[in-house]
Amino acid sequence: MARNKKPLPLLEGVTIEAVAAEGKCLFHWGELVVFVPFCVPGDVCDVQIRRKKHSFAEGEVVRFVEYSKVRAIPFCQHFGVCGGCKWQNLPYEEQLKFKQQQVFDQLTRIGKIELPEFRPILGSVHTQAYRNKLDFGCANKRWLTSEQLKDETLVKDTPAIGFHITGAFDKILPIEKCWLMDDLHNQIRNEVRDYAIERGLSFFDLRQQVGLLRDVIIRNSASGEWMIIFQFHYDETGGEQEAMDLMRHIADKFPQITSLMYLDNQKCNDTIGDQDILTFKGNDHIYELMEDLKFKVGPKSFYQTNTEQAYHLYSVAREFANLSGNEVVYDLYTGTGTIANFIARKASKVIGIEYVPEAIEDAKINSKINGIDNTLFYAGDMKDILTDDFIAEHGRPDVIITDPPRAGMHPDVVKTILRAAPQRIVYVSCNPATQARDLHDLDIDYRVTAVQPVDMFPHTPHVENVVLLERK
Repeated sequence: MARNKKPLPLLEGVTIEAVAAEGKCLFHWGELVVFVPFCVPGDVCDVQIRRKKHSFAEGEVVRFVEYSKVRAIPFCQHFGVCGGCKWQNLPYEEQLKFKQQQVFDQLTRIGKIELPEFRPILGSVHTQAYRNKLDFGCANKRWLTSEQLKDETLVKDTPAIGFHITGAFDKILPIEKCWLMDDLHNQIRNEVRDYAIERGLSFFDLRQQVGLLRDVIIRNSASGEWMIIFQFHYDETGGEQEAMDLMRHIADKFPQITSLMYLDNQKCNDTIGDQDILTFKGNDHIYELMEDLKFKVGPKSFYQTNTEQAYHLYSVAREFANLSGNEVVYDLYTGTGTIANFIARKASKVIGIEYVPEAIEDAKINSKINGIDNTLFYAGDMKDILTDDFIAEHGRPDVIITDPPRAGMHPDVVKTILRAAPQRIVYVSCNPATQARDLHDLDIDYRVTAVQPVDMFPHTPHVENVVLLERK
């Protein structure tokens, strides 16, 4: 017979003490740390414990007794349900303080190396409408809040376009207005929703793997171009004609769209890296602008999602590289060659390496359209491409710039960098924790001489960080 679980308590009148990881806050309950979302330090509230472990617990605010003096009014109607902008209730100046502290804590506790004084974090130019890309899922069942579930007049199983809810992979929170991107994207997304519902188009059922409308990716650029990518899922009864009619309607309704693309994705997941993407209208790319450079961005291309802040991030990387014009530079995890082309005119030669072949082709095109002839680009797994033989063939780097994914660099890559022995390493990271781990491994031959946090994602706990290492 199953043992009856002891009910989890409701804690009344607790004071939120500090900001924690992943956009949550914390307070202490006896020996346990309790993590709570959607509150700020100084809030006094009643917290229902939802999960209890040996060393920590997780809770949910069920009532605010007294609001903190350090608090902002959330501007989005979806705040508190959508998990995308968890820090809207925290003034931006306070967000920057916590992000600066997060970088310091992780580099200190994980890296365990000697560090210089950190530079003050560079705040984002814009804190709303700062993104150039958003990905919206489509589902035949919308996510309902606990209050909506109690409403007997509400139709429960209705389709939706919006964001996935953590812990509910098959349901979508319907988004009416998102503040992360220029408002045209709201108009486009809502028009897609209204057209599809009015004409009875089927929305994707992730459990059953059926339904036509699966995903909508919206991108824009500083050049004023807009790219829309529809993911459809055709079935035995077809669906292709309905998809064509939908795209024709959207193309006519929004002439601002310069690149309208689509694919039929029959996989169990929504990744598009291995899919054939077709062009319905316009070009198969858009262009981003940075200083006097143009960058081609295709449907599979990675480009920093905060365009203006990317310029400041790359400017820091260029400053740290301290190029005189005679250096050989390796740009690891180059993507579409943005950093490589951005610094090429100050280097003798730049070699970019990236896993995604389509991104490397874009990187080559970006060099060509900008009249840059001192770059070379190679596609493949970093640990397989960046070898001692590769370095012997292309020349020992004077400077290495590395901008790896959140997982950081593979240990073999770190070892190869140490053997290559560049004079300077510029490490750009979207995850200071894995960056700190790699800095610890590089510390045998390098010392950190500069640290510059950069905020790319206001109202979220995420932070970028640029570190300069110089050979001891």
